[in-house]
Amino acid sequence: MAQFEFIPWILTQCATVAEAREKLAAMRLTGTAFSEQLPTAQLHWIIADKDSCIVVESMKDGLHVYDNPVGVLTNNPPFPSQMFALNNYAGVSRKQPESTFAGVLQLDAYSRGMGGMGIPGDLSSQSRFVKVAFTKLNSISGEEEGESISQFFHILGSVDQQRGCCEVTEGKYEITIYTSCCNTAKGIYYYTTYDNHQITAVDMHAENLDSDQLICYPLLSKGEVRWQNK
Repeated sequence: MAQFEFIPWILTQCATVAEAREKLAAMRLTGTAFSEQLPTAQLHWIIADKDSCIVVESMKDGLHVYDNPVGVLTNNPPFPSQMFALNNYAGVSRKQPESTFAGVLQLDAYSRGMGGMGIPGDLSSQSRFVKVAFTKLNSISGEEEGESISQFFHILGSVDQQRGCCEVTEGKYEITIYTSCCNTAKGIYYYTTYDNHQITAVDMHAENLDSDQLICYPLLSKGEVRWQNK
């Protein structure tokens, strides 16, 4: 199977992570490019349901499937290296830091809100993995779906790519084009885009899911300002 067929294949064949594991055991990915004008992409996949989460990586020595206890994923390096890097931040805490630098020095916290001190803030995939893992595992969400959706976008917002901060080629920059999540129990898809931070939702069960026609919606990418005094 070509890598660009992988996601639709998994979604149409499997309802749970357990089922995906069984299918993956007998699957072989090929390096077939999507187009002659495009190179074969180096991709990593995260597959999750309400009970478990795994990472799938295709390497030179074959297909690897890993349990993912943190529930996040970024690009290279490979997932085991990403997880190992968390050891460098074992002492990071959500609480105000205590001085353990040296007994002969009196080091005091100089402000409130210093939880998470030591978490990296650069835009590399390794640093973004560490930061979003810390944010996700320590964040607290409310009971309502609206609160959970809001919290989700705050979590991924902690590792947004802003235009101009990460140059890939001269005059071209990495940006977070869109952010999205899905309530798989209700079939509701939520998204924001780089210039539109208002959360947009599509309810898949409001459509005829037995139709033989592809249903498409235009991406709402232009943000609006809500004036309170006009």
